[in-house]
Formats: sequence, structure tokens, C-alpha cells
Amino acid sequence: MGGCRNRETAMDRNEKKEMVKMLEGVFDSSGSVVMAEYSGMTVADMTDLRNQLREVGATVKVVKNRLAKIALKDKPGSGVADLFKGPVAIAFAEDMISAPKVAVAFAKDNDNFNILGGVMGEEVFDVSGIETLSKLPSRDELIGMAAARLLGQASQIGQRLNAPGSQLAGAIGVIQEQAAA
Repeated sequence: MGGCRNRETAMDRNEKKEMVKMLEGVFDSSGSVVMAEYSGMTVADMTDLRNQLREVGATVKVVKNRLAKIALKDKPGSGVADLFKGPVAIAFAEDMISAPKVAVAFAKDNDNFNILGGVMGEEVFDVSGIETLSKLPSRDELIGMAAARLLGQASQIGQRLNAPGSQLAGAIGVIQEQAAA
């Protein structure tokens, strides 16, 4: 019986090591990570948050504070470790804007989801910093803005290239009319 307990403990340690490794990957490779306290949220609320984040390519995970602190040790942005107190979930995505945008919008509608702060690379953000990040245009919005600007410029170039030809055609038409008269 004693051996069985050791296996369970060893399995738990292995699971913890895997969780720390996963969290290290999240903190290293995510564009930004938002920390939020989720005490009192229902399963339906958390599912709704997961779905909203998934739509923009982001994820939410409930983390063990001690393991998150271990994952942050000696890493850029390790100052965020102080935010891991109580029930904390992290929202993250490859880009910098998606997770903060959805998390802030969700927090406005749900009193049980409170943004604590976040990290982006070496930068540690408080609540107002995360709110500021959430107001920036998303990657898709930036691509749309750039495409619209490029299309506008392309149509202007086309008009300018066609203008001399139109003027020349008009001048030739006038000369033909004068020659015919």
C-alpha cells in the first residue's frame, strides 16, 4: 500500500513538472498574458469566456499559483509573480492584443472576473495597462486598415496614370473634329 502512495506522489510531481514546463512556454511565447481573479464564476461563465477567447485565437487556463511563480522564476517579466494570490486564471494568445481585449470586455460584464494585471515580454502591466492594451487595434484590424490604405493609394495611382491618356484622347478628338470641319 505504501508503494501505491509513492507512485501517486511521483505522478503528481511529474504532472507539476509538466504544468511548470507548459507555463514557461506560455510566458515565453505569448504576445501577452493577462492575470485575473475568477472567484465566484460559474462553469457557464468560464465556458463563455473560453469560447470568446477561442474565437480570437486566445486561451484561458486556471493555474496553481505556486507553479506559476516557479515558471516565472528568473524570467523576463517575473515581477508579475506577485499577482498570483487566490484563485487566478491566465488569458493568453500569440498576439499582444487579443487576450487583453476579450478579458477586459468580459470583466466589464462579469463582476466575478477581475483583471489583476499582466505581462508582455519584460513589461509588467497593472489593470490600467491591460485596459490600454485592450483599446489598441487587433492584428486583423491593423491588416484591414493597411489594406484599405493600400487600395486607396492604388486607385489614386491608377487615376493619375489614366489622366494623361484621357487628356490625350480628348485632344485627338478635338483635332479630328477640327480636321473634319
